[in-house]
Amino acid sequence: MDGWHELGNILILLAAALVLGTLAEQLKQSAIVGYILAGALVGPNAMGLVSTPGEVQLLTEMGVSLLLFTIGLEFSVGKLARLGAATAGAGALQIAVTWAAAAGICLALGMDVKASLVIGAAASLSSTAGVLRLFSDYTMMDSMHGRAATGILLLQDAAVVPLVLLVSAMAGASSAGEILAQLGRAGLMSAAAFAALFVVLNYIVPRILNLRTWAKNRELPILLAVAVAVGSALLAHEAGISPAFGAFLAGMLLAESPFATQIRADVGAIRAVMVTLFFAAAGMAADPRWIGGNLPLVLAASAGVIVLKTALTSSIMLLLRFRPAVAVPAGASISQVGEFSFVLAGMAAGTGILTDMDYRLVVSVTIVTLVVTPYLVGAAPRLVRLLGESAPRAGKDKDSCRVDEASPVIVIGFGPAGRRVVENLSGDFAPRIVVLDVNPRNAAAAKEFGVEFHVGDAKNAEVLEHAGARCAAVIVVTLPDPEAARRIILLCRDMAPNARVAARARYDIYAGDIKAAGAEAVVNEEVTVGLHLAQEARKIIG
Repeated sequence: MDGWHELGNILILLAAALVLGTLAEQLKQSAIVGYILAGALVGPNAMGLVSTPGEVQLLTEMGVSLLLFTIGLEFSVGKLARLGAATAGAGALQIAVTWAAAAGICLALGMDVKASLVIGAAASLSSTAGVLRLFSDYTMMDSMHGRAATGILLLQDAAVVPLVLLVSAMAGASSAGEILAQLGRAGLMSAAAFAALFVVLNYIVPRILNLRTWAKNRELPILLAVAVAVGSALLAHEAGISPAFGAFLAGMLLAESPFATQIRADVGAIRAVMVTLFFAAAGMAADPRWIGGNLPLVLAASAGVIVLKTALTSSIMLLLRFRPAVAVPAGASISQVGEFSFVLAGMAAGTGILTDMDYRLVVSVTIVTLVVTPYLVGAAPRLVRLLGESAPRAGKDKDSCRVDEASPVIVIGFGPAGRRVVENLSGDFAPRIVVLDVNPRNAAAAKEFGVEFHVGDAKNAEVLEHAGARCAAVIVVTLPDPEAARRIILLCRDMAPNARVAARARYDIYAGDIKAAGAEAVVNEEVTVGLHLAQEARKIIG
């Protein structure tokens, strides 16, 4: 019966998130705001419909791990290396300076040293799950400020374990020597976990995905992707590091393979459900009545945190020679208090370091700043323009893409017809060509032409999105299946109305349907074969 009770909790959270997320979208706000408010509304401190969130919490942690796994699929080792030492330095300084500043303010307000240090540590962390989800939604992941903020967020995640150990030490649970020993063990276990993930994801998983059976059965790669994401999170947890960070490493290592596009699309639906649960569960920690009774204090503290973190992070990045148009938007984007702050505050409250009021204030500020985060991230491009640099428009409008002679040329299908297309175009356009095909065995052949290859089913909109179809100049559909070709063309026309589409029609009766779907040029095989046969017959006669 307990299991069914927890399932009922999940259903209530998802239903409330659906209603309030829809309402938020109707009001032109981020759905994340609706998810958080849904959790606060049905949680134990308001309506009390969900009062035992233990199992829900486990699912939310899995959701964050899946989110970070899919982000890692877009963030290869090469991209991480390009972040550079400046971003790593900015992350380390951001944690240290924010921690010191917040702790100093708490001391000045009369709090004791231990409580001040805990609140300072909590304030130094930002919401990796929230910010990266918004960067992905607003297509900012590859922007300059997006990459810088992502690097700082990842460094914060790596710092969670030392901070947890420090809070444990302040509670008297461990001596200084024990803490150092635990940190050393965590470092060794982290290195071992990374080595294990590297071997599995670079030498074992690609061989499995290349099996002919796996190319035909779409369910098996999905199961493998979920197993890799959850398994890497579990391995990281056992190694004493952040599970979400472990899942990110797994995704990043797998990003170098051509399977990343399809895997990201395959786990997208599962990730969406679990990440929604994460934000709803975060909202459950809020006590609306307490917030209402202490509203001036909560709003003042929340505003102070946002201003302080934005100013400190931006200043640190400026000192490290980041441009203002990168430093200020990045600082604003990560100015909230993050989800791991719940962990630190909960530990400190359980051991008496934080009073009940202090704990409620930390939780309330975290919730309020998470609610404000979509607006801070959405404002980042306007800050970029204000500071004198051009930036794409933020928000849900992803159609503001300029098609030019540097835009991708996407070839869908790499059978005999697709290979001839790539062979004839690669001499002049190889750097721009992106090939999409469901058969991983074609990757080696595509690389011989020097073109980019992704394993993926183009009937999936997310696969097309990840391959760059939205900004494509030309899309060539070479698939012989007329229904698949028609569906893909309809998706492409909706996603990329400015792209020029050329397609293959295997039989004359389907040529009209393919053209009606939006193909600008249709090669009718029966007509073409007839013309070539007539030419050959003329040669024989003549």
